[in-house]
Order: sequence, then C-alpha cells, then structure tokens
Amino acid sequence: MDQPISLETVVGFLLATPLFGSLDAAERGEVVRIMDVRRLQAGEEIFHEGDAGDAWYVIFEGQANVLKDAVGGPTPISTLGVGACFGEMAILDGLARSATVRAAGPLTIFRFRRERFEDLLNQGSLGAYKLVAAMAKTLSKRQRRLTQQISELLDDTATSQAIREQIEEVVERYQVSE
Repeated sequence: MDQPISLETVVGFLLATPLFGSLDAAERGEVVRIMDVRRLQAGEEIFHEGDAGDAWYVIFEGQANVLKDAVGGPTPISTLGVGACFGEMAILDGLARSATVRAAGPLTIFRFRRERFEDLLNQGSLGAYKLVAAMAKTLSKRQRRLTQQISELLDDTATSQAIREQIEEVVERYQVSE
C-alpha cells in the first residue's frame, strides 16, 4: 500500500470512475494537479461530523465507513468502496460535515482541497464545472434512494404509528421530495 501511484494508474482510474467520465485529457490534468493522495489504516478518521468541509474525496483503494452521531454512539450509515465520492456536500453548500467517515481497513483516497477546487472554478475551468454537475447527479441519486427507502418504511405495516409520525415530521421539515 505504500508504493507510489503512477500517473498512468491515476489517469486510468479517473477514466474508469463515473464522476470523472465527462472530463477530457486537459481537464483530467487540471484535476490531478490539485489532488493529494492520502493513505490511512483501519479506524483512522478522515473527518468527523460537524467539522468544516475543507475537502472532498474519492476512494482509490479500500473501503470507508460512514457514521452518524447518535445517542448511543456512532451509528453506521453505509460503507463506500472504490470510486465512491464523499465529502462533496460540504464543498457544495459550505456547511459542516453531516457525518463521520473512517477507514474500514487500509485505505487510499484522493483528496481535493476546497480552496484548490474553488480556484479551478474561479478560473472558469470547464472540468471543475463538469465535476460539480457530476456531484449534483450523485447527490440526486442518493436523494431518490433515500426517498424510496423512507416510502418503503412508511408503507411497512410492521412500522409503528409513532415511528411513522416521526419520519413524516422529518420529511415535512426537510421537504424531502423529487
């Protein structure tokens, strides 16, 4: 895991990763120039819920666990694998991190610092704008999946009325919709 990653390997990875699929060679070059490589061991925290959003990430090797702070301690939300993008919400909306992300095992991630990414946007980089559009599509897919899961939970006859009312209140408060 400590071997250097060749430029050829990075470019091949970007070509195979949907988030970067619409970038041409020059745009991929811009992205690679602002990218840092981070290697983590199992249990190492990438960021914590509530932290400032200073970067977004893509998993190159390994898996990461997404956790949400809860009364009884961190609650697992999902596990992300190779090619998954995360941390983009804080980059796009400027708000604090909405969850904690930790390495599930040995993990290599590509880190894109906020200020460097914003520099590309401010320079009018078409590649950076394409990435923002790809992030928006990713977030839209997640929202649709969440809406479907909430709908299925509300339709489940085994779900108690009290839980159903709490979920409906959250849906109304945050206006979860298509």
